[in-house]
Amino acid sequence: MKPFDLLVIGGGSAGFNAASVAAGLGARVAIADGARELGGLCILRGCMPSKTLLHSTEVLHLAQKAKTFGLEIPRAAADMRAMHVRKKKIIAEFAGHRARALASGRCKLFRSRARFTGPHTVELDDGKKLAAQKILVATGSRVSIPPIPGLAETPAWTSDDVLDLDFIPRSVLVLGGGIVACELSQFLRRIGSRVVQVQRSAHILSDHSPEASGVVAQALRADGIELFAGTKILRVTAARADTAGGAANSIAGGAREAAAAAGATTATAGAAAARGVAVTFVHGGKTITRRARHLFNALGREPLTDGLNLAAAGVKLRADGRIAVNRFQQTSAPHIYAGGDVCGPHDIVHLAVAQGELAARHALGIPNLKPVSALPLLNVVFTDPPLATIGAKENELRARGAPFLSAGYPFDDHGKSILMDEMRGFVKIIAGPGRGRLLGAEIVGPQAGELIHCFTTPLAMRATVFDMLRAPWYHPTLAEIITYPLEEIAGRIGAGARDRT
Repeated sequence: MKPFDLLVIGGGSAGFNAASVAAGLGARVAIADGARELGGLCILRGCMPSKTLLHSTEVLHLAQKAKTFGLEIPRAAADMRAMHVRKKKIIAEFAGHRARALASGRCKLFRSRARFTGPHTVELDDGKKLAAQKILVATGSRVSIPPIPGLAETPAWTSDDVLDLDFIPRSVLVLGGGIVACELSQFLRRIGSRVVQVQRSAHILSDHSPEASGVVAQALRADGIELFAGTKILRVTAARADTAGGAANSIAGGAREAAAAAGATTATAGAAAARGVAVTFVHGGKTITRRARHLFNALGREPLTDGLNLAAAGVKLRADGRIAVNRFQQTSAPHIYAGGDVCGPHDIVHLAVAQGELAARHALGIPNLKPVSALPLLNVVFTDPPLATIGAKENELRARGAPFLSAGYPFDDHGKSILMDEMRGFVKIIAGPGRGRLLGAEIVGPQAGELIHCFTTPLAMRATVFDMLRAPWYHPTLAEIITYPLEEIAGRIGAGARDRT
């Protein structure tokens, strides 16, 4: 077979967009994707299913607090089968669109996994051999299993399993305190599960400030989650049938739940669910054991490179297991590129898309390209309240010895958030002390994931707090709260800086 101009291994966000760009430039392109379904992590097992379910539980939560708003809603409860059907329908529409695009004929699609046999050649699972002038590796990531005693031997759910539930688990032990752990712990609690969450770091969402993550932790506990942070996990074990789930959780009905778990995950996981699990950890100097019917491993993800035989192509890995790339997504073998979760540095869809597109253009010799920049880094956690950040953080600036000004304002003193009964959290803005150039922002509170986009264009344009204050801000809106810290920073800088902008 004639060598392809570009072979893409993996049809997720990075791979699909790379192939689309390359085909649009007239290249002869192939995609090898051996996943059971086409679509990639975001569509099938990540962003879209999780946010579909999280929105359902946000609506449920509002309905359950109807009396706060002077409303009478006799009963509001989760119908997991109905939620599951709705989610599957929505995801099928996204996945179907992606599958049709991949099979449209613009690219040659091979429904098989690929492994390198040389610098320019791969062999597929079905025995076919392909050659290409340029190759992009975009195989994504998978759930990792840290070296915690007993974890590898104890059947556990991953986020894939939780997002595919069609029943309400009686009780769940959640290991982890990152974005996935926090979002899905709250989801599980709000549909009616008893949830114990155990985090090793000093506070949940450890990539964010303790103040912002503390607001989310308070909300999780208010929802009824038993949350432990700053722990040392000693071991994970299968619990005895007479103790699984604790005194408040009998095994009555366990056969049905085990069967449902087997349908949602595997027969092995379902059988383990009937017995239950236990985690033992040290917290505050005390050794504590908590039990539940199910275990959810949300301790992170790792790049998926197994089976690629990268050594045959001369592709090197970094110490963290990700594929090492330069600023144009080239690996240690310059004709081989990598994009998305498999190389990082952040597992974020808009970065994966940009990396894939850059790799395709660079591979095809398009001149005057600019490298993908992760800055200003934009991040959103879809808990309730959500947490969002963009640009520099205060601790990073302090570590660099960089001067800055910051100001914040709480949602509990803001008209629109008060009438919404959404008063947790705050807005914080970080700016340079000279001209007041925007450096970053942090929002934890109602609609934080939407409000943070008030800063994306100004930060990209290197705007100042004075520039943002020139814009109109409608009253009463949530966005209006942003003007208060802007005004505080502007006042501290003074009129002289305003005149220079």
